[in-house]
Amino acid sequence: MMNTSAVSPAEPPGRLERATGCLLGLAIGDAFGDLGRSHEYRQRYGVITNLYEGARSTDDTEFAVLTAQTLIDCQGDLTLEAVLTAWRKYILGQGGMGERGGKPLYGAVDNLARGVLPPRSGQDNVQNDDDGAAMRIAPVGIVCAGDPQRAAALAAIDAQISHARDGIWAAQAVAASIAVAMTGASVEAIIAAGRDQIPAESWLGRTLARAMAICAESASLFDAYEQLHTRLWTPVHSMAAEAIPQAYGVFRLTGGDFREGMVWAGNFGRDADTISAVVGALCGALHGERAIPAGWADKVDRPAGVCLKFAAEKSMRTLAQQLIDLKV
Repeated sequence: MMNTSAVSPAEPPGRLERATGCLLGLAIGDAFGDLGRSHEYRQRYGVITNLYEGARSTDDTEFAVLTAQTLIDCQGDLTLEAVLTAWRKYILGQGGMGERGGKPLYGAVDNLARGVLPPRSGQDNVQNDDDGAAMRIAPVGIVCAGDPQRAAALAAIDAQISHARDGIWAAQAVAASIAVAMTGASVEAIIAAGRDQIPAESWLGRTLARAMAICAESASLFDAYEQLHTRLWTPVHSMAAEAIPQAYGVFRLTGGDFREGMVWAGNFGRDADTISAVVGALCGALHGERAIPAGWADKVDRPAGVCLKFAAEKSMRTLAQQLIDLKV
């Protein structure tokens, strides 16, 4: 259910409501986008417009839970050693990853099991420039609210256990954008904070510039939608250089509206769970839990544990409170 506190709709959401909205928005986007890719659900409903029964988390939500728990365990003093300790405890210590994980995540876990430590565990790793670090990084933006540079620095620490190059820059961009969204800034300022973390001449930098040009040339997301697919298309659909610019494009052209963002991102195809998770996290951080349609949050407050077993024991609302309580 939505937050039913006595806060006036005209009163801006507080830090806790934004943090809760961010984590729940990420989880909703993850589940919503997964439904949007399902042939069964599309056959039944056509365009996905609701968080239907059966929606559940994938690795996007569950690795975000891991990042949140890592920050909580180290009291916000994030180091490579803290990240390594968390991956050993919550992944290797519980028998490894389950289903639905991305290739560089499996690769990083295998590297750690063989004694390959970060940052080499991310550098010598398969498909390490995909969006698997960006999808999990929202908790860093929450604890660094108002400080995008610190958010980017911590994101690089978290991301390098599994990623390199574009994979790290994408995580830094999303973390910085969340940090700015947590202050209630404009959609333009939120996107600009992310772009500032990406080298302009990187693959990700070039495709993000292309996505923003498509947005600028288009009167609406309807006009831009096909181009965001065709002009950013890559043979492997989870690449950061494709999915993260698409997420920013949807966020920009929906003006940060939560439900509209979910419908457009969730039906995007390709890596729709990550695209929607990033859009949901940004919209939730910007508007707070009050922007989430009634009934949606309760369906995803507790992850399914399909990829990381320990995640099923966690509540997104409780994690949000614990992140806000950190003295950082």
